[in-house]
Amino acid sequence: MLNNGINNIDPGLRDQMLAELFLDQTMNDFKRNKILKEIDQSLKNKDKQAFLRLTEELKSVS
Repeated sequence: MLNNGINNIDPGLRDQMLAELFLDQTMNDFKRNKILKEIDQSLKNKDKQAFLRLTEELKSVS
């Protein structure tokens, strides 16, 4: 059903929308992975403040 709606959109607009969705998802994945690495580092450093800040930041990206 949704697919029929997408097919009725101008092909150029559809491609632009799909590219933007892909880019948004890629950027969110990058940010999430970066934060997860920083969380790992904060655990290794036993930095509670950084850990708490980063976990809150992760919630906003996920």
